[in-house]
Amino acid sequence: MERQKKITADGSHTIFESDIDVTYHSVYGAIQESRHVYIRFGLQYMIRQRDTASINILEIGFGTGLNALLTLEATEETQLNIHYHAIEPFPLSEQERAGLNYCTVLHRPDLALPFEHMHTAAWNKPVAISPRFTLCRYCTTLQQFQPSKLFNLVYYDAFAPTVQPQLWTIETFKEMFNCIEPGGSIVTYCSKGAVRRALTDAGFSVEKMPGPAHKREMIRAVKPKE
Repeated sequence: MERQKKITADGSHTIFESDIDVTYHSVYGAIQESRHVYIRFGLQYMIRQRDTASINILEIGFGTGLNALLTLEATEETQLNIHYHAIEPFPLSEQERAGLNYCTVLHRPDLALPFEHMHTAAWNKPVAISPRFTLCRYCTTLQQFQPSKLFNLVYYDAFAPTVQPQLWTIETFKEMFNCIEPGGSIVTYCSKGAVRRALTDAGFSVEKMPGPAHKREMIRAVKPKE
């Protein structure tokens, strides 16, 4: 597969995968999209819902590591302990991730080393990225993933249904439902009607939220509390 770094509208990088003609992030701004979907309507929402000091996050599609980096940035001045798990069956090579400019665009050169550590951390075991942020990456597919815990929040950042239709089915979302604690949620950029219906049929309460730049809507799906 051929991957190339591209600059998006907010100056931050995305990866373009020419073999399947997709980008990893919005061309209208990689950072703005990730902050809007996963931090604002995912992490910040979950922080408001919980009264504990620990959050378990699962990301579907680690990709460039941008969502993990923004999560670290968003929580570094809190007392939260973040246990971040990420599935990525096709990780970027050292050459492909070299020069990703997120820390520069964020004006956070101090995060460059933790960001690099995220990409070089050992697979399949928790690695401390900071005193309160632990990352565990899995080089596997979602279908093969066997979670050992329940998650409070899922960043569903897989490629679109037109590219990976198997990840947007009722059956897949039922598996997600079973690994999320009651009151936990999934957030995703994709708001297609078929995706909303699949999430609803899997048992989630689905909300349409305002989308990031140049996108009308996104989805937050909540597992009802028992």
